[in-house]
Amino acid sequence: MRLTNLLRTTVSAAVVGACAFGLAGVASAQTAPQDEPTTIDDIIVTAQKREQNLQDVPIVVTSLSQEVLQDAGVRDIKDLQILTPGMTVTSTSSEASTTARIRGVGTVGDNPGLESSVGVVIDGVYRSRNSVGFGDLGELSRIEVLKGPQGTLFGKNTSAGVINIITEAPSFTPGFNAEATIGNFDAMALSASVTGPITEHLAFRLYAAHRERDGYLDVNVGDGPRREYDDNNQDFSTVRGQLLWLPNDNTSVRVIADYSTREEYCCIGTQIRTGPTYPFVDALSTGTGQRPPAAGFGPLPFLRTGYANRADGQDVEDKGVSVEVNIDMPSLFGGATLTSVTSARKWSSSLGQDIDYTGADLLYRVKDGDYGFEVDNLTQEFRLAGSNDTLDWLVGVFATKEDINRTDSYYFGADYTPFLSLLLSARLNAVNPALPISPATIGCYTRPAQTAPGFGGCLATGGMSPAGPTAATGPGFIVGQGVEDNYDQESTSFAIFTNNSWHVTDAFDITLGLRYTLDDKTLEAQQRNINGNGATCAAALGNAAAIGAVLGAANTPTILGNFCLPWANAAYNNRNISEGFDDGELSGTIKASYRLNPSILTYVSYARGYKSFGYNLDRVQTGITPNASLLFPSEVVDSYEAGVKMTLLDRSLLLNATYFDQTFTDFQLNTFLGTAFVVESIPELTSRGVDADFLWFSPIEGLSFQGGVTWTDAKYGNFTAADLSSPGNFPQLSLLPGARASFAPEWSATASINFDRSIGSGLRAGFSLAGKYMDDYNTGSDLLPYKLQEAFTTLNGRIMLGAEDESWTAELWVQNLTDEEYIQVAYNAPLQGGAFQSTVQPNGTYYNPALDTQTYDAFLGQPRTYGATLRFKY
Repeated sequence: MRLTNLLRTTVSAAVVGACAFGLAGVASAQTAPQDEPTTIDDIIVTAQKREQNLQDVPIVVTSLSQEVLQDAGVRDIKDLQILTPGMTVTSTSSEASTTARIRGVGTVGDNPGLESSVGVVIDGVYRSRNSVGFGDLGELSRIEVLKGPQGTLFGKNTSAGVINIITEAPSFTPGFNAEATIGNFDAMALSASVTGPITEHLAFRLYAAHRERDGYLDVNVGDGPRREYDDNNQDFSTVRGQLLWLPNDNTSVRVIADYSTREEYCCIGTQIRTGPTYPFVDALSTGTGQRPPAAGFGPLPFLRTGYANRADGQDVEDKGVSVEVNIDMPSLFGGATLTSVTSARKWSSSLGQDIDYTGADLLYRVKDGDYGFEVDNLTQEFRLAGSNDTLDWLVGVFATKEDINRTDSYYFGADYTPFLSLLLSARLNAVNPALPISPATIGCYTRPAQTAPGFGGCLATGGMSPAGPTAATGPGFIVGQGVEDNYDQESTSFAIFTNNSWHVTDAFDITLGLRYTLDDKTLEAQQRNINGNGATCAAALGNAAAIGAVLGAANTPTILGNFCLPWANAAYNNRNISEGFDDGELSGTIKASYRLNPSILTYVSYARGYKSFGYNLDRVQTGITPNASLLFPSEVVDSYEAGVKMTLLDRSLLLNATYFDQTFTDFQLNTFLGTAFVVESIPELTSRGVDADFLWFSPIEGLSFQGGVTWTDAKYGNFTAADLSSPGNFPQLSLLPGARASFAPEWSATASINFDRSIGSGLRAGFSLAGKYMDDYNTGSDLLPYKLQEAFTTLNGRIMLGAEDESWTAELWVQNLTDEEYIQVAYNAPLQGGAFQSTVQPNGTYYNPALDTQTYDAFLGQPRTYGATLRFKY
């Protein structure tokens, strides 16, 4: 009966959570010494929407307990990657742009029209974007990382995997926890929770936390007016309340409401290679404006200093409520459970950004509500599940309604016009030294009714003629806000699904799962140039004949392209977009598992996953012509796995290994083209490899070892421009055909050691050390060589002393113990050079290292942090 079972589960969950460990390199958990687990049998997961022993589930699952996560310093999903080989988590220009990848497959988070490849589910509620699932996760019961397509039970947009987060539920046993932390960078954190009964059938839990930390990146503010001299700080608050109602023996109702907010400065990119445009940034900045170039414009040494004259504040708000109802129906089909999960959530962001990341005043966005996005989401799921001696069955329906609103804004700084003039005149000077490099030539291109003689004479004087036919009297770019775009994407999704395991014999099971999903999406967008923006582009276009007569007709499109970049293009004057599309997809899985003996399970499986189509919520153009449609197609994946799970040494040793072979069709690659983020469908991506792991509860009390390794061979298929939805994007993607995918290290490994036991006198002591090795990989979606991250290893550790009854615990901890220097994501600095050429180069691509003038910036990984934590528990 549910009341009795749930009360029993409340007690046993502490034991289950204490030993829960999944597949890959997870730090093992500890409880108080009297509860120390010594076998694998207590490791429980819900990867198939029912409680099962990990070693009975024919899926690659990493199950991380509360204690494991605490020992490794996991507060959000980005921290989680040190425990999971084959998984990377990165963020870019803000924490709103955070991406999880599994086996080299994931989604860059900068385009909210693009849904996630790795699904995030928190307490049964699907979060449609990775970024909306990142934050302080509060009191965790466990996290399960499921690798490979999980569409049957977890729905669409889980083509690469699922991060399933289960938080602590209310308890009928009164309890109180408090935690205080201090650390370097003036870090401070406070959190507390209280739980207990309100009545005989109603319990509650309340959690609240606040975390602060100074930024770990120094900022040179150049021209100003930015006033913050550090970046990547933390200022985060959250509160989470829960009710658990057990009205009778067969029913449970869990209500969760949460609210979180962060007001931070994040995130500035810093130069890792400064190109030949440096003198122009330097000339227009107070100070150098960016890192001076290395000899020969080579790579720069690692340095935690960024340049930004404009603020990059971010305000993020996340709130929601969910209700889960479970009703046991003993008389239905021999015993069944009906589950309903209902949720309503709203996530919003307001962001500022220094777009060029220099001290010069070029392009920026202001945190005034005109740049950011919000997601309103309603979900409803019903499941009916039961089991008997021969069959575990489940059927269900899922529906969601989602509204996304993205606003975009560009501000032109006072240095934008002279900077573009310097760029253009420097290119002309390289061909004809008689034409001077000048900050004043833009008016030559835009002078009304310009003539070829007048244009040529204007360039010859560097735009400095005071009057007459050669004077640069045309308009420059505005100073101030020039863009105010709005994108509204509405979507509805409905799915029916079933997942059933047939116990053919005591040793042999067959599992069949099917899901049909129907998606409908509409886009209404208004793209607006304001305050006279677009006039400079229009004026230059009007003088195309004169420009071509002097500089050559073949060069004219490239020159005009500089005047009509997406944020300045006159084609976006009062442009409206209205699109709609619907699509259905059948996905599913079939698995066969055979237990050779009580200690060894073998299995094979096939799964088909689906990731929905969507819209590019940005200004997307080919040349200077806006794309007629912003739609990109759905992505599907076919995955094959074969694995073995072994439980040895009197069930104290876990050894698991799985071979996987995944083929993605129409893989949705979100790439930054230097002017906008664009989703392009790559015809094929394959990811093949092996996941392996072990866990050993040693004979020494409280001592355990664990580790994991993932070998991945993730490559794009061969393709040409004709295979792309926008063939004009091929030059920037020409390094991809046949190459290893970005964020796909060939080798990734984790290892950890944990010790926790009584030392007498009512005390317990322990330590943990967890590490992760990542082979080298490219951090850019275009695979440019300067974006390569070399192999590196990170280590986290802690030392603990506390009371045996856990009434108090003191810890010293360190993250990134060796202060490893690594980048998260590298990208092309806007307007600062170019990497790809307009013609095919000798290597068969559009990239030639000898002609690469691009300045490259990168978002850096976190440095060493350390501190002390004091916990109290009642």
